[in-house]
Amino acid sequence: MADWRESPTSAVGLNTAARGAQAVGVDAGLRSYMLSVYNYMASGVLLTGIVALLFAQSGMAAQVLQGPGILKYVIMLSPLVFVMVLSFGINRLSTQAAQGLFWAYAAVMGLSLSSIFLVYTGASIATTFFATAAAFAGLSLFGYTTKKDLSAFGTFLIMGVVGLLVASLLNIFLKSPVMDLAISGIGVLLFAGLTAYDTQKIKGMYAYVRGTDMVGKTVVMGALSLYLDFINMFMFLLRFMGNRD
Repeated sequence: MADWRESPTSAVGLNTAARGAQAVGVDAGLRSYMLSVYNYMASGVLLTGIVALLFAQSGMAAQVLQGPGILKYVIMLSPLVFVMVLSFGINRLSTQAAQGLFWAYAAVMGLSLSSIFLVYTGASIATTFFATAAAFAGLSLFGYTTKKDLSAFGTFLIMGVVGLLVASLLNIFLKSPVMDLAISGIGVLLFAGLTAYDTQKIKGMYAYVRGTDMVGKTVVMGALSLYLDFINMFMFLLRFMGNRD
């Protein structure tokens, strides 16, 4: 009588094929997930740039940000409020609400960053933007493809950002050009490192949220992290490359 039971060899073959199919599915899902993160991040940067340019060209930026009144402080501090709401309330927010807050944050950030058009020439801003975009692309690609675990650098980089913030606040009173130059240089390096670190972290999160309703929220938070890395690297680099009007 013929034995229709699987031989060990065929069982191994079927198991290998199943694992291969699962790996292909994970790879496809990961690519889609990362593409969504990059699309949100790039769209947020684009929205910020458009709002900043239009607000500056309208003349309202000079009137509001350089004039008296409380409105300029509201515009300057509003982005921080949006980041805090997204960071601490993401578990309670729906995916649609998180997406809406991200777009609102990008728009408000544009109002705040419109001041750069009052200080630097348009050509130098454009040059710095494209230089930042090229550096960001290379660093993020490194973070995505490297086999080296970058998590060990995370604490160092975050502590560096905290120290940078403290130094920046001190220099408001000291007004030291040398210290300002040092802060700018360190800032570029820190956010360059964070770009690679955050990319790897966002990639690693997919394994935990795959197939759950947290995917959409994780995409938004990943886009927010990379957006902040890009904007901060751009602003610090602008201090080197920007030509003042």
